[in-house]
Amino acid sequence: MTVLLAALAGVAAAAGLAELLPPHRRHRTSRTLTLIARIGARAAAGIHPAAQGLEARAQAAGIDRPANEIVALQAGLALLATTLAAPVAALAPGRLNLAVLLAAPVAGYALPEHALRRRARARAHVIETELPDVLDLLRVALQAGLAPRKALAEVGRRHPGLLAKELEDTAHRIRLGEPAAHALSRLEARCPGTAGLIAALERAERHGAPLAATLHAQATQARAHRAAERSEQAAKAAPKIQLVVALLLVPAVLLLIAAAVIPALPTR
Repeated sequence: MTVLLAALAGVAAAAGLAELLPPHRRHRTSRTLTLIARIGARAAAGIHPAAQGLEARAQAAGIDRPANEIVALQAGLALLATTLAAPVAALAPGRLNLAVLLAAPVAGYALPEHALRRRARARAHVIETELPDVLDLLRVALQAGLAPRKALAEVGRRHPGLLAKELEDTAHRIRLGEPAAHALSRLEARCPGTAGLIAALERAERHGAPLAATLHAQATQARAHRAAERSEQAAKAAPKIQLVVALLLVPAVLLLIAAAVIPALPTR
């Protein structure tokens, strides 16, 4: 229903805006806008959200929104972009008019997807950075005698990071009666790269398996992986630094030398 309402709003806005255009472009632009809006509405209504994994990407980005709302937002932004692009298209020469009208809805529709992917990448990087410290803190809490659920809440209370807050939220959900398996599955979806931790927590929930040794091994592995990534980044940065030195610093030094030498040369 939300997708349909957004489509109808876009059609109405497109038709109204077309009336403000010059008479010689009004009919063609109005017909093009209406056609694009109808195509966008049908395409948005026919998309199966689960097939595109929108919910999974939204969870990875830390957004608790159903997929149908994201699809409705995409459809609405596509129609809004088309409406806003209409004045620009009306002034565009030749076939550039149609190109602007076709590019606008594509850009509007892709904007939420791009934002989700960018936010998910940023969260994954933060979680990967925090993971070793959180694992060590969780291990210490367990060795101090706390139960796994209580340890998750305690880590979230004492650590300021993103991953710790997700652990605290998971413990809070379990305490309120949400099944542990469902809460841990949600935690894995929202925190990419924590599959090992989630598996260990699930084993502890089902079989009461000890966690301290497993968490210590995972923390050591996470630190080794992070150190390897930093070494790789440093290795990739070396050629870039050499390129900057060769293209910028060396010519600058040569110019300074030339500026000092040229006045000292004898003149004829």
